[in-house]
Order: sequence, then C-alpha cells, then structure tokens
Amino acid sequence: MKLALSLLLLTSIAFAADAPAKKAEAPKAPAKKVYPKNPTPTVANLKYGPAERNVLDFWQAKSDKPAPLLFFIHGGGWMAGDKAGIAVEPFLKEGISVVSINYRYISQAQDVVPPVKAPLTDAALALQTVRSKAAEWNIDKARIGASGGSAGACSSLWLAFHPDMADPKSSDPIARESTRLWTAAVNGPQTTLDPKQMREWTPNSKYGGHAFSKNGEFKNFDDFVAARERILPWINEYSPYALVSSDDPPVYCYFGAPPAIGQEQKDPTHTANFGVKLQEHCKENGVACDVVYPGSPDVKFKTINEYLIAKLKEVK
Repeated sequence: MKLALSLLLLTSIAFAADAPAKKAEAPKAPAKKVYPKNPTPTVANLKYGPAERNVLDFWQAKSDKPAPLLFFIHGGGWMAGDKAGIAVEPFLKEGISVVSINYRYISQAQDVVPPVKAPLTDAALALQTVRSKAAEWNIDKARIGASGGSAGACSSLWLAFHPDMADPKSSDPIARESTRLWTAAVNGPQTTLDPKQMREWTPNSKYGGHAFSKNGEFKNFDDFVAARERILPWINEYSPYALVSSDDPPVYCYFGAPPAIGQEQKDPTHTANFGVKLQEHCKENGVACDVVYPGSPDVKFKTINEYLIAKLKEVK
C-alpha cells in the first residue's frame, strides 16, 4: 500500500506497497521517511500521558488574541509515522497555531481491548491537554480543527463525530476539557472500520482488521468479515461512520482518485468510495461534508489547507 499523504503537498507519510488481499491487513512500517523542515517548536515533546509516545509539539502563532489551532494526527496505519510529518509554516503565517502529536502504535497496545482504542483515546487525551493550556498558549478553545492522512484522518474524523468525552465531575482538570472539534479536514481517510461496509463499497478491501486484532488474530480480510458480529460493539464505538450525528462539525475529505462504488480499486485503503458514502450519511444527518477528488463537482476549496485556513478563521 502506498500513499503520499500531503497537507498542501508539504506533508509526506509513506506506506508500504500494497499486499495481496489474503495477506495480513496491517500496513508495514516504511523504510524511510522524509519530513518537512519546520521552525523549532514553541514547546517540544510535551508529555500528555504515561506512554513513551504520548508527546506533542506546539508552535505558537503570533496573535494579539486567542488564536485558532490546527491539531495534527499523523498517519501510518496506527503502526508507523511521526509528529514531524506536518508543515506548519502555512498555518503560522495565517495566525493559526499548530499542535502535532505522537500516540501509541497498535503494536504497542496489545494489552488494550481493542488495540485501536489506544491511538484514538490518546488523540482525545492530547486534545484535552492542549485545551487545558489554552490560556498559557493563547489558544481559542473553540476553534480547533483536526487533520491528518489515512489512519490520522480516521482518527480526526473519529474525534469530529464522537460525543464529547469530557468528564465535568472529574477531579482532573484535563479530563474536564472538551474533545469536540470546530472542524476536521483530512487526506485519504478510512471513514468506516466496518468490514461489511468496506466490502460492499469496495470489493477488494483489505484494511482494518488489525485495529481489532490481538497478536494478528485476523490473518486476512475474510477473517475480519467473519468476526464482524462478535466485534460489532467495537466497530460502533471506533468507526467514524457509526458515530455521525446532527450536532457534528463540518468535515472535508480529500482523495487522490475518483470514486467507483462497488468496483475494485487500485488503492482500496484510501479510495474516494469512503468519502462518497460518508458524505451520503452526513447529508442524511444534516452534517456538512465536502469530498474532493480529481474531477469532483462544485469544489469550493481545492486543498486541505485552503479549507482549514478558511474554517479556522471563520467567525460564526
């Protein structure tokens, strides 16, 4: 599986080459990554949780009032990648501060049930930690937009659609912070983790079993499909599509090739089929969802950056 994940063509996350459908779904770690050159973070490697990879970087934009914030979650199938994979200057120039996070890989969370809970809840905790720093970092708590590619895109949509995970009665001030977003704009997202939906939308789907599989339990996609009824409660909790509701923020999904629902795809893990079906579901629930791909109609924002900058600077 191979996808160049870019934010304004500046962010690059590499994936291993596509494997046959009968091989394990989990992506292989890339041999080498090339990251953008960024200014030194205002705050580097801030710990937001107990795990080694529970760290984030923060770049503060110059602003005489609380600034909006881009919250970036790197891709890599929840198996690889790093917070260095975001180009921050386009946002800083627009008065938008930036946070980029690391999180536990699924391979580091085999004691978590299901394993995908680790990277997703890490992202939520990192977001709450950032909000707790709002006064210190001059951040507008409301205008926080998430972004990322592939698995980072899935994580961003999960945050966008998930009910608020704040615990107002907690003695921990961080736990009392909201996990809701102003918007999310993502590249090549898996909008569902339901193998039945994936196979219906894209017959040669092969990704996702590793999110729910301990120690490689699902050797191929057929195993994932066969386990669906047993793991359906997990799918309903961790699949973005399953969480869409009328109170969700607007989202934007970018894909590198046009959709073809019900047809095999060259890159089934990042197909625009994911976006088209999410858009239909969002429309049914009254949620704004822009889906952009080569040849897509009625495009207002051609790039993720254009959308994020416009939305984060928007005054409602």
